Amino acid sequence: MYTLESRRRVVWVGSSLRDLRAFPQDVRRDIGQSLYAAQQGETDPSAKPLKGFGGGSVLEIVARHRGDTWRAVYTKNEIELIRQRLTEAGRLHRERQN
Repeated sequence: MYTLESRRRVVWVGSSLRDLRAFPQDVRRDIGQSLYAAQQGETDPSAKPLKGFGGGSVLEIVARHRGDTWRAVYTKNEIELIRQRLTEAGRLHRERQN
C-alpha cells in the first residue's frame, strides 16, 4: 500500500495539463482516476497500451462522456508530440535520479 509520501508524482510536460483542463469535467475525472491509479503503481482498466510505442510503456486513457466513449485519434503531428513529451519526461526522470 502506498502512503501519500510514497505515491508517484505526476509531472506535466508541455501543454498537457492545460490540454486536460479543456476536456469536459467527467472526462477529466476519469483521466484523474486513471492517473491516481498510476501513482499507486496500478493500471486503471480504462488505460490501454498506445499502439506504436512498444507494449505498455505509453498508455492511452479511454474516458466516457455522457454515455459516449472518448478515444483519441492521433495525427502524425500528435504522435510526434507524444514522442517529444516522452523524451522530455525521460530526461526529467534521469535528472531527478542524479
